[in-house]
Amino acid sequence: MVALAWHLLIYSFESITTLLKTLRKLFFWNYARSSWQWDILCVVILIFIFLTPKSWFENGERRAAMAHQSPTASTLVVGAEVVEKAGDRAQLEQRLRAFTGRSDLQVLGVHKLTGEDGRTTGYEIDIR
Repeated sequence: MVALAWHLLIYSFESITTLLKTLRKLFFWNYARSSWQWDILCVVILIFIFLTPKSWFENGERRAAMAHQSPTASTLVVGAEVVEKAGDRAQLEQRLRAFTGRSDLQVLGVHKLTGEDGRTTGYEIDIR
């Protein structure tokens, strides 16, 4: 009875060792290129590539991260005379709409650009 139990234990240990060796070869791709195992692994990879649903790889976080972080869609750099000639924001928007050709343009912010000598060289205008 003890001999049978010992024999089963050795047999199960050998089968586990064989299974682990096979898994190690699969994981590290340890087969020769011309073997049938190599061909099977390539077919399995191709099946995975072509039959995997796109929904497995879609993630809502990525779409949110791809969106712009601020409401500013773009920034225009214009000369100082453009902003100084415009009296208020509505007039500035009107001039920029004519300049860009976008009828839905909105000015979100105006930032002064100064040179090394302290003079105003232009303005950065955040638009949407």
